[in-house]
Amino acid sequence: MRPTNPRGGHLGNYEGALRNWVNLQNEGYDMFCMVADWHALTTLDDTESLAQNTIEITKDYVAAGIDPSKSAIFVQSHVKEHAELHVLFSMVTPLGWLERTPTYKEKKDEIEGVEREPYGLLGYPVLQTADILLYRPYGVPVGRDQAPHLEIGNDIGLRFNRLFNTDVFETYKYLIPEDETRAKLPGLDMRKMSKSYDNCIFLSETEDETAAKVKSAYTTPSKIKKTDPGIPEGCAVCQYLKIYSPDWQTLWDEDRKGERGCMQNKTACIEAINEYFRPIRERRNALTNDDVQDILKEGAKKAREVAGETMDKVRSAMGLLRD
Repeated sequence: MRPTNPRGGHLGNYEGALRNWVNLQNEGYDMFCMVADWHALTTLDDTESLAQNTIEITKDYVAAGIDPSKSAIFVQSHVKEHAELHVLFSMVTPLGWLERTPTYKEKKDEIEGVEREPYGLLGYPVLQTADILLYRPYGVPVGRDQAPHLEIGNDIGLRFNRLFNTDVFETYKYLIPEDETRAKLPGLDMRKMSKSYDNCIFLSETEDETAAKVKSAYTTPSKIKKTDPGIPEGCAVCQYLKIYSPDWQTLWDEDRKGERGCMQNKTACIEAINEYFRPIRERRNALTNDDVQDILKEGAKKAREVAGETMDKVRSAMGLLRD
């Protein structure tokens, strides 16, 4: 995850990624969980809070259930091999591949001013590929909608193997959750939950802050009175109830029949979200910045061991002179 907000990650990040990471860890996978601070620089104008943002994302990782004794939690910029492999991959990646990347096309159109987009935006997939292939993974946990963005990584790895007659990199799999319903959690306004839309509920928020946001959430526009029929599929509050309330089916049925009002739904939603995330928030509040620094230091050490092995193989394949 990119550390782009002082509040850390939001419920969409948890449902779309963190929950899956924790499940994979608990299934016995060796996980490498990175805070992508270099990637944040492609869109972050003010870097004054970048270091603290990085700490906040790390707190989210640990509070959600990523266990530092089982999984490596580290910062991208703390493992310099990411930069080295990025440079070497940039020597073998065709420019046309990058210009056709959907994310690049979207982001460059958002850039205003006379200056063109930075190389960091164009080269984002190359650095992302280095982030992945540095650990020669079996798979990458990703949502089905994000899988196409990672296809270029496998292409770069295969091209590298072909150019240098090696088998350093194997094709990685997409570890997509069987049930992706939760990963499609909408924002408070029913758009995609995104920090840029300011429609998020953050893991770091208090119960009162969560309550205030839910009270402002989007509900069925045509439901003016309690007795008006609701459309829970198009209501942000009802979407949250479906995920966090065990009684959601009954609540949805009553909403459709006009037996429940929007404020009743919001009250139930507030209680359900706060109850679900209470243990996660308690673990998060117990973490100090010093705790996080220790976790990241140990995680970077684990990551460098594997990254170093990969770079030895890469340098040898490319015929670089050892120092």
